[in-house]
Amino acid sequence: MSFFGKIRDALKKTKDGVSAKMRQLFLKNKLGDAFYDELEEILISADVSVRTAEDVIEQVKEEAIGQKVKDEQFVTDLLKDILEDTLNEAPVPELSYPCVIMFVGVNGVGKTTTIGKVANWFVRQGKTVTVAAADTFRAAAIDQLGVWAERAKVRIVKHEDGSDPAAVIFDAVSSAKARGTDVVLVDTAGRLHVKENLMKELQKMDRVVSREWPQAQFLKYLVLDATTGQNAMSQAKIFDEAVELDGIVLTKLDGTAKGGFVFSLCGELKIPVVFAGVGEKIDDLELFDAEQFVEGFF
Repeated sequence: MSFFGKIRDALKKTKDGVSAKMRQLFLKNKLGDAFYDELEEILISADVSVRTAEDVIEQVKEEAIGQKVKDEQFVTDLLKDILEDTLNEAPVPELSYPCVIMFVGVNGVGKTTTIGKVANWFVRQGKTVTVAAADTFRAAAIDQLGVWAERAKVRIVKHEDGSDPAAVIFDAVSSAKARGTDVVLVDTAGRLHVKENLMKELQKMDRVVSREWPQAQFLKYLVLDATTGQNAMSQAKIFDEAVELDGIVLTKLDGTAKGGFVFSLCGELKIPVVFAGVGEKIDDLELFDAEQFVEGFF
């Protein structure tokens, strides 16, 4: 199935809710202040933040009034265009090789599974991959990553449970440099985004990579569970402050009825969405596409 098909199916719950509300809105309201107020409320109900919803609707209103438009289809298309532009406000970093990608996030968002899927994606692009099991605290995390590494047919560097995560990263980077590996994917322990000591640990791992392999592109991706809705914004803000995020991987997009927070992530925080997980299988991960996401949203 194409990316469009997967995203369309994944966003079905969101699309059904938004489309039904918009149909009702167009039936009862002519274009005017009341119409735009309710259109803003529809976006907010789909977990677009108040700030982003206000900004988007203001742009729609100005464009529609400027062109003296009364046509509902024009307004809908205009809304889609502005939302797509909002997603594109945060450009995805172009990959260069070698590269190291560290995955961070709170407990339970699916980091380890995501790394297995991303490893598989890089292998499909013809790249050599090493995964680093730097989540040394969660029971069975290393074993779980080992299973995904085997499925993706990539190397894994690991230490014993309870080891220093920075030491695991050091060994993984040293090994990758020696072997000429294209990509190193680093798993990290899930942490509450309010725990300062855990954030400092992430910063330590960040310094190890920057010091030991300065020639490599170093990216930090936040893994977010799409079903958390607006709470994703607060997670992203705090992780961004700690390690300067380069991108986001959305998981469980197929389980949410409110995907609107994605527009706020890109528009307000200027953090791009790089990948979207749309299922359980190793191939159920695709590069994020702004146009297809907006089409799936409505």
